[in-house]
Amino acid sequence: MNIWLAAALAVLGGLILLWLAALAALALARPRGNLLSEAVRLLPDLLRLVPRLARDPDLPRGVRVRLWLLVGYLALPLDLVPDFIPVLGYADDAIAVAVVLRSVVRAAGPRALERHWPGTPDGLAAVRRLAGLPATA
Repeated sequence: MNIWLAAALAVLGGLILLWLAALAALALARPRGNLLSEAVRLLPDLLRLVPRLARDPDLPRGVRVRLWLLVGYLALPLDLVPDFIPVLGYADDAIAVAVVLRSVVRAAGPRALERHWPGTPDGLAAVRRLAGLPATA
């Protein structure tokens, strides 16, 4: 077998393994119960919330960097699960948002989330649950 073909197959196999590992990590990090469907439903408001939080100079630099990386991931046309797949295509985006929001709330506190929330109070209650907080302050 040609050395270049063997190297290409090894790289391809490694990329497939990394992709499967990323999918497994998303499956383990996903919100439990009804929260995933709530996160997908709230995704438009969440997509407005993340850049607002990322532009907040009161948040620590590490938190803002995480948020900008999330914005980049959400803006890229390539996802772990393509968006044209019904429900699952947007679930990976919702899970990524949930994981980052949990880290933001741990580092910056729930007040930052409440200050920048663009949606309804019911939506904020769902986002608080998604971030691992009680539904009401």
